[in-house]
Amino acid sequence: MRFRIVFIAIVLTLPASIALACSQHSQQTQSCSAGTVWDSDMQKCTKQVSG
Repeated sequence: MRFRIVFIAIVLTLPASIALACSQHSQQTQSCSAGTVWDSDMQKCTKQVSG
């Protein structure tokens, strides 16, 4: 009986912990709009400066 409770607790907790770990991984946008580029330091699209 105790084994079943521990097993069920692990089964219910594991997917949530995996999802949390994946969401903390680097988050990037698929693409930035025209004239902007992805800035990995600021974690957002910024205006492209050329020159």
